[in-house]
Amino acid sequence: MNIPTLTTARLRLRAFRAGDLDAYAEMCADPEVMRHIGAGGPVGRDVAWRQMALFLGEWALRGRGQWAIERRSDGRLIGRAGFLQPEGWPGVELAWLLARDAWGQGHASEAARAALAWGRDATGLGECISLIRPDNVRSIAMAARLGAVDDGEIDFLGGRARRFRHPLPQPGA
Repeated sequence: MNIPTLTTARLRLRAFRAGDLDAYAEMCADPEVMRHIGAGGPVGRDVAWRQMALFLGEWALRGRGQWAIERRSDGRLIGRAGFLQPEGWPGVELAWLLARDAWGQGHASEAARAALAWGRDATGLGECISLIRPDNVRSIAMAARLGAVDDGEIDFLGGRARRFRHPLPQPGA
């Protein structure tokens, strides 16, 4: 699999690897981190492993996926960002998740902007969406900062989600 590594001022977006499980499972076990993700609660180590496998599978099957977000200053895994489109998803989703102690530092925006630029430049992706629970005010604000447009609510994974559209200009536009 060819999973590119993206480097920003403070972050490295890279492929997930087996050694990430402890740190990723710790994020997934935090009720506050997981409050707006999936069914809205923490998940166990086994589910964290399956999510990592899904992220890698997206790369193999679709040529895009979620990156592990590593802080360049200390090499610590602090989250994930990138694209998701499992079967039945309502579009190519730009998604992100950060460990709680990495919140409020601009890491999610930095990673999402790098992913969007890569999606446009490397794959010609014309548009993607973000699916955000209505009470997730931090992610809604971030989607707006990224230039996404609120496209209304949809039923999604047993609850309501706001669908934000990220129009991506084509290369050279």
